[in-house]
Amino acid sequence: MGIILWIIFGAIAGWIASSLMGTDSRQGTSGDIIMGIVGAIVGGFLMNLIGKSGVDGFNLYSMVVAVIGAMVVIFIGRKIRSGS
Repeated sequence: MGIILWIIFGAIAGWIASSLMGTDSRQGTSGDIIMGIVGAIVGGFLMNLIGKSGVDGFNLYSMVVAVIGAMVVIFIGRKIRSGS
């Protein structure tokens, strides 16, 4: 995917994940984009660990992988910030 598609993909995935995790109002658009792109990387890594393919294009499966990865990143970020 090109850089523009990664930004669009990241924005969508990050927005969905932040809405599901209840952090949408605190994160903003740039946070959603970054969270979605990082989530795609983390989600792809996690899927490869269980023997599945990671993000492989602009499709529904890749979006689900990116959203799951972004939710994991948000969860870890919450744990680090709370000190637990």
